[in-house]
This record gives sequence, C-alpha cells and structure tokens, in this order.
Amino acid sequence: MRANNDQPSEVLARPSVEGADILSDVLRAVRLNAALFFLTDATTPWSAQVPSGSTLTPVILPGAQHLISYHVVLKGRCWCRGAGGAALGLEAGDVVVIPHGDPYALSHPADAPGAWPPDEVVEFFHLMAKHELPFMVEEGGGGSEQVQVLCGFLGCDVRPFNPILSALPRVLRVPRAPDTHDRLDSLIEFAMAERREQRAGSDSVLLRIAELMFVEVVRRHLESLAPEQTGWLAGLRDPIVARALALLHRHPARAWTLQALADESAVSRSALAERFTHFVGVPPMHYLKQWRMQNAARMLRDGDAKVIAVAAAVGYESEAAFSRAFTRMVGTSPASWRKRRQGAGSSHNEPDCINHREHREHRELQRRELL
Repeated sequence: MRANNDQPSEVLARPSVEGADILSDVLRAVRLNAALFFLTDATTPWSAQVPSGSTLTPVILPGAQHLISYHVVLKGRCWCRGAGGAALGLEAGDVVVIPHGDPYALSHPADAPGAWPPDEVVEFFHLMAKHELPFMVEEGGGGSEQVQVLCGFLGCDVRPFNPILSALPRVLRVPRAPDTHDRLDSLIEFAMAERREQRAGSDSVLLRIAELMFVEVVRRHLESLAPEQTGWLAGLRDPIVARALALLHRHPARAWTLQALADESAVSRSALAERFTHFVGVPPMHYLKQWRMQNAARMLRDGDAKVIAVAAAVGYESEAAFSRAFTRMVGTSPASWRKRRQGAGSSHNEPDCINHREHREHRELQRRELL
C-alpha cells in the first residue's frame, strides 16, 4: 500500500535501502583526486589571484576534466572576490569553495590589488605542483595583521554527469562548526603534523587529507541546508527523494519504470515525479539515464570491456540503443569517448579538460534531452 504524499511520517518510518550511500557512490564515480595542498602565511596588505580552472588544470593536474578549489582560514580574516562579484568576508574557521572553476582572489583588505602578474601566478602553481616550493608560502606587505589559509585543489570528472557540482553555488562559504570536536580541525591538525614530521609517503598522505577535507566540507554544507533549499544535495535529506535516489543508485541496470520506482518508494507515481523533479531538477527516469551514462563512461575509461558488455551492465538490451543514448547525452560515441579518455589519462600532453565549445555543446545536448 502506497503512502500519500501528505503523510510523510509513513515514508520517514520506511527503512533506507540497504547498503546505499549515495554521496559516496557519486564521489567514486566522478573520480575525486587531490592535486595540490599548501599553506599560505600572509601579512597585510595581501592579495592572491587564482586563475580559472581551465587555465590551472593543465598546469597542476593534466588529464583531469575539472578543477575544484577550496580554502580554510586558519588564522585572521580575509575576503574572497569572484569575477564581477561582491567580496565575501571570511573569518578563522571558515571554508570557501570555488566548485565551478571561476577565477577569484583572496585578499586582506578586500580591495588589495594583486601583487603578481598572471604569468607569474601560473608559474607559481606549476612549481608548487612539481614540489619545487615549500609547503608554507609566505606573502604580504609585512603589516600588523596575519592571515593563514590552507589551500586545496582537487580534480574530478564533470562529464557526462556530476550531480554534486550542479548542486553547489558559484562560491560556497561554509562557516566553522560549533562542535568543539570538529572533524575538520582534526584533519587540519593531522596535515600540519604530517608536514612537520616529513615522514615517508608524506605527500601522498597530504593529498588524501585534502580529499577528506573537501568531502567533510560537502557534508557540512549538506547538513546546513535550509528546509526550503532545492538541488541534488537537498534531495538527499528528503525521505521520498532520498529513497528513490538510493534505489536507482543501488540497482542502476534494473528495468525501472516510474510506477515501479514509486511502488518501491511507497508513494504515488505523481507524487514521486513532482517531488523528485522539485529537488533534483529532472524527472526520475531522466536522472537514471544520466547516472547510467556516468557509470558507462567510467567503465569505458577504466576497463577494456566491449561496448555491448558496458551497455548490458548499465541496463540497455542492445548496443545500438546504448550508443544512441550515450552519444545524445555526451556528444560523442562510446568508442570515441574511450579512446580520448584513455589517451588523456596516459599522456600529460593531452589534458582531458573541457574547453568552452565542448561545454556549450554538452549543455545544449542536455537541454534537448529534457525537451
């Protein structure tokens, strides 16, 4: 018996799908990978310009599709200003995330001019990525106020589907947690100790810590979302949407219909379609197509299974139907995708980042798919 959408208590009481961790599922699929992690110790006046992700990705993480940056203010205060945006004030303990690869600047005071020309900024990141600069970088004008910022840069996939990125704003500020036993503080202390002691494997440990810190920031953002907030992350907190997402992620190759998914989610078909679309932005069956294509892209990139085997693994009965769906969503055939992605992953001379033309084409293909 299905619960009415006006009776959420019945849905809340329903157990979650066994073994489903949707956030971890997506993080694995989009290949989160730390690229850079360092500490800036600055005195006022101070300004650090960060170029766009399309400029930095080939420099610090060749082969990645996309670059996310985040900064944790450890001491003092500073401001973050995006291109054409207002300055966002940051206090000690705050984290700022730039998830979409926009250029930005960190500074104190807010209007402090950049100290380095663009080519020197790019060279700085190039040398930092090659480990030719120290972990702690000292900058600024020698004034009385000190600012310490821990800087992290991570690569990830954005094509064919990354719902986490689509759910994040252009600039995300996550304030310090009120909990005295903050996990982020523990990770920072671990990173500092690791850097001081310089033990074998320290670089690898620091990069893994950078990934963990980003995941913790996303979790904190998820927990702080307002009740009226929409988006994929907000959907994880809605009992109806979360269960439907868990079912689709747990069994992506199943021959789902909207009715079957509604039955498993204990709601009516219309209630599920309306609520799912309200939060996630697309209907459930369209989301399933996107998630299947992301899984298929990963299998094509990381393995040598034939296209027909990949098609079957993500729920398509024929190779032709799968190839049409993949090409329509991604903009290239499965075979071409495999060739380009495996080639990019083995060569630092062909970075697998999205140029502006590809991005526009991909968005247009997604728009058509919604029509």
